[in-house]
Amino acid sequence: MKNVTDSFPSLGYWPFAGSFGFNTDILATNPINLSVVLGVLIFFGKGVLSDLLDNRKQRILKTIRNSEELQEGALEQLEKARARLRKVEIEADQFRVNGYSEIEREKLNLINLTYKTLEQLENYKNETIHFEQKRAINQVRQRVFQQALQGALGTLNSCLNNELHLRTISTNIGMFGTMKEITG
Repeated sequence: MKNVTDSFPSLGYWPFAGSFGFNTDILATNPINLSVVLGVLIFFGKGVLSDLLDNRKQRILKTIRNSEELQEGALEQLEKARARLRKVEIEADQFRVNGYSEIEREKLNLINLTYKTLEQLENYKNETIHFEQKRAINQVRQRVFQQALQGALGTLNSCLNNELHLRTISTNIGMFGTMKEITG
């Protein structure tokens, strides 16, 4: 163990701060030791470090490419969505315009149909009134005719005797014969 402790300078020995000088011991100086250590590290670690940096660079580039591809895909989807939105808005406007015009058309059709129905009802009413008037007139005529006929028959029956009755029949037969000759 003594060999290990002898190889290290004594920790208790420190030069005083007041002295300044040039150290000619090349192995004891830190810049040379550091440059050797750095040189070895650079020589042997350069490949490992460049591989690590290249891998990191490739991962970063791959991540950037993936992000750009995702961004392009998202932009394409956004444009498709915007196009669909514009198409749907146009269709909605067309439906709205067509709906309003269809409503107006239906409203006008309903108004026209209502007027026609009212006109038909008015015509039916007038026809019914006219028909009822004709029927009432015909009933009155039939009653008047029946009463006149009953009155005439009553008068004829009271005034006619058999001889007058036979003369009237033969006169009527004669008139029918004359009418038959004229028409035939």
